[in-house]
Amino acid sequence: MALIEKLNIGIVGAAGRGASFRAAFEAHPATRIHAVCDVRAEALEEAAHALGALEMYTDYDEMLAKSDIDAVVIGTPMQYHAPQAIAALERNIHVLSEVTAGISIEECRALVEAANRSSAVYMMAENYVYARPVVLVKELVRRGLFGEVYYAEGEYIHELKALNEITPWRRRWQTGIDGVTYGTHSLGPILQWFAAEGESAAEPRPPADRVVRVSCEGSGHHYRDPRGDVYENQDTCVMLCKTARGALIKIRVDMLSERPHAMQNYCLQGTKGCYESGRGPGERHKIWLADVCPDKDTWIDLFDLEQDYMPELWRNPPAAALKAGHGGGDYFEVLDFVNTIVKGAPCPIGIHEAMDMTLPGLVSQLSIANGGAWMDVPDSRLW
Repeated sequence: MALIEKLNIGIVGAAGRGASFRAAFEAHPATRIHAVCDVRAEALEEAAHALGALEMYTDYDEMLAKSDIDAVVIGTPMQYHAPQAIAALERNIHVLSEVTAGISIEECRALVEAANRSSAVYMMAENYVYARPVVLVKELVRRGLFGEVYYAEGEYIHELKALNEITPWRRRWQTGIDGVTYGTHSLGPILQWFAAEGESAAEPRPPADRVVRVSCEGSGHHYRDPRGDVYENQDTCVMLCKTARGALIKIRVDMLSERPHAMQNYCLQGTKGCYESGRGPGERHKIWLADVCPDKDTWIDLFDLEQDYMPELWRNPPAAALKAGHGGGDYFEVLDFVNTIVKGAPCPIGIHEAMDMTLPGLVSQLSIANGGAWMDVPDSRLW
């Protein structure tokens, strides 16, 4: 793959989610937002002005064919992610795609095949893995302070019934299908923690630990949409995951229950330590590590360890990172995407990592339809 010194970026979905990437790309001298695309023609000129783009398109395929773009950011509804990524990869245009990578196993397979054929980079924009506490916990795992990690929980609790009506695609693809339809924010950080285990050991383990089978059950249906229709997605769906190394993961996704949001709940258990995130505003992230804490009954605040263990990217984050969306995640994921293309750095959430985060949720939809049966998750590396 030839390295590029200056990237022309195209953003599709520029009048919606794509607009949030301006601060991240502006901060990188190796990029410029060159073109924007959105089906809402009436909002396109304002989006182009806000993003500093020179070209505007209402047709995505036309932008790919006519614009001199090197990379595209896909910020459209979920059902377009895989087809739009495939179309770009077939033209050897780099792709940064919003989550999830796809909405069916079949189109995920097609996406993997396109990525394997292409000379371009594919990266999934799972911004939660860049959150400050997630990054710190990953470093503690990498240093061996958790020992062997063997259990984790992730929860994405985000009541969005009103948002379903403003963005109707959610009513189909997030709350219109039973099972875990939006699980990468919960599963992504956990898989990165598991991958970090052993990186600094004398005999490191293989870096990837993927989910090999899942079982999913739901809590029932207690809400109706404004038309009186029952949401197909059960209020809370819980997915149990077994990994290749034998670890157990529990993922809860709830986008319907009446309650305050709690979208970044995690816990991690290892042989030498455990972590529990704060579950609401102002609640502390607590951690216990055998090699650090004074006794086994005393939690400490996670950020008490920041001075000694926080990786460089969160020690002195630039102002652009603090202005970017998702707690800086939008900035850091763009930084990694650009560095992969311009500097040839390893892609942290490439096509197979994207599949590891996406496919378990898709298989959970089959499991819940079959009474919670345990079902195998395909390995995209074998496709």
